[in-house]
Amino acid sequence: MNSVLIIGAGAAGSVVAKKCAMNRDVFKKIHLASRRLESCKKVQAECKTPIDISQVDADNVQETVALLKKVKPDLVINMALPYQDLAIMDACLEAGVHYMDTANYEPREEAKFTYKYQWPYHDAFKAKGLMAILGCGFDPGVTNIFCAYAQEELFDTIKTIDIIDCNAGSHGKAFATNFNPEINLREVTQRGKYWKEGEWIEIDPLSISAMIDYPEVGEVKSYLIYHEEEESLVENIKGLEQIRFWMTFSDNYIKHLEVLQNVGMTRIDPVMYKGTPVVPMEFLKSLLPEPSSLAENYSGKTSIGVIIKGHKDGEKVRYMIWNVCDHAETNKEVGAQAVSYTTGVPPVVGAMMLFQGHWKAPEGEKGGVFNVEQLPPKPFLEELGKQGLPWHVRQIKKKEQKDLFDVET
Repeated sequence: MNSVLIIGAGAAGSVVAKKCAMNRDVFKKIHLASRRLESCKKVQAECKTPIDISQVDADNVQETVALLKKVKPDLVINMALPYQDLAIMDACLEAGVHYMDTANYEPREEAKFTYKYQWPYHDAFKAKGLMAILGCGFDPGVTNIFCAYAQEELFDTIKTIDIIDCNAGSHGKAFATNFNPEINLREVTQRGKYWKEGEWIEIDPLSISAMIDYPEVGEVKSYLIYHEEEESLVENIKGLEQIRFWMTFSDNYIKHLEVLQNVGMTRIDPVMYKGTPVVPMEFLKSLLPEPSSLAENYSGKTSIGVIIKGHKDGEKVRYMIWNVCDHAETNKEVGAQAVSYTTGVPPVVGAMMLFQGHWKAPEGEKGGVFNVEQLPPKPFLEELGKQGLPWHVRQIKKKEQKDLFDVET
């Protein structure tokens, strides 16, 4: 296997294309497709080696199938919107192509992050001998693989997982989102949720916070929100008692978010404006800066990882595993800010794992739908550092993250 089709030429999709083009020993054929051909042309011109491009409406299954049959890729890397996951999976099944994405399916009419729509595809992909690899971004993605590595190498039993995500960068805009505004704002404005002792517990948005000490950044106020990797990790990390997800938001971001919510601009249901139905969130998206436009003057770093508590050899232990990524450095390499970079590099590494035979269905099976933590973590993490996302692991003491461990949930 050596041929890849990337669907989606946005900020993260462009990183995928550019990084594939830097690894021609693995990716002999690279094809980029998007709804807007102009976006593909821009990325094509910036790639270090030649790639092919096409226009495609990923909501249209038959149009995507026709492109797949023309291009004949071994793998589709879906970097389109989460709304389009199922249509692209259907196209891959019909055309007989492996599938990979970085975010789970979400219906347009409901901010509902869940794998319940994609996991039922397992038998169909298995029957065709195809792999569908879900959530191969950073979070979800690398954070899941950190947990799988911890389960395999660092712990006998994992009891709690805290996924921590800090963007300590500055883009100089009054208000902007680091990835697709629709997805970003839907994610933040929905009710928070975490899993504890076998049940999901919902909370009001941004109602629980903690001061977390992020490597190379320092202590930053972080908010408990719901994130999709929690759902799959609950299924795949044995003995788990609690999992939470924490993300940082500046006071300025929260101020703008509160105003937008109060005036109804984050609504995802249509409202009538002069006889025309308009979805406020979609209109707001058209007003905000494109995430891909933020890279040039972005400063600071992202610091993302996991803090895990459990037991090893009868002793209670705590570990932190993390990556730090510099906005200015990623802009120098691929013309992208670090949030796009940390999302775009992992699926390139995941594709390498599939092509090189490190990631495959369990023995006796030929395919199916798998979250990344169900696949071998060590070869992925070894390659991840080589591709620009070095990771670190160390044992920590409770006092180093006392506020986090003391938060009652």
